[in-house]
Amino acid sequence: MKYLIKKPDTFLNTLNEEINALVQKSFDNIFPEYIFHQELQGMAMPVDVKEYDEKYCVKVELPGIEKENINIDVNKSFVKIEADKSIENKEEDKHKYHKSEFRYGNYSRTLYFPYEIDTEKAEASLTNGVLKLELPKLHIEGKETKKLEIKD
Repeated sequence: MKYLIKKPDTFLNTLNEEINALVQKSFDNIFPEYIFHQELQGMAMPVDVKEYDEKYCVKVELPGIEKENINIDVNKSFVKIEADKSIENKEEDKHKYHKSEFRYGNYSRTLYFPYEIDTEKAEASLTNGVLKLELPKLHIEGKETKKLEIKD
């Protein structure tokens, strides 16, 4: 019989990541004005969010999830991504697992943005398990800075 041995450095790294996630979630609740506030529901998926002058680019890791099982709701101030990953083969349930680290179930992530999104021009693509969102910023006429002259 073989035993699974956890190395101390691996265990401490895992524990440290869990503590960091808990602290980060707590601070997000205390400081809701955080620029890219995240609402974590269900199992969260890892994301990269980049801001450019004209748009936001979001990358989401969704390995093993087909596009038919992904739902994206875009609002002017947020994006909500939901995905469902079901067990691949029912026959595997008859076998005894030695270890399973795959996650199955519902994934959900909501990202809030400081500037409004142009929902009509938003685009999404899925390649090799990475969902890419292009979210153009909404520009409203007359919202630019204007120099005011002082009248006599």
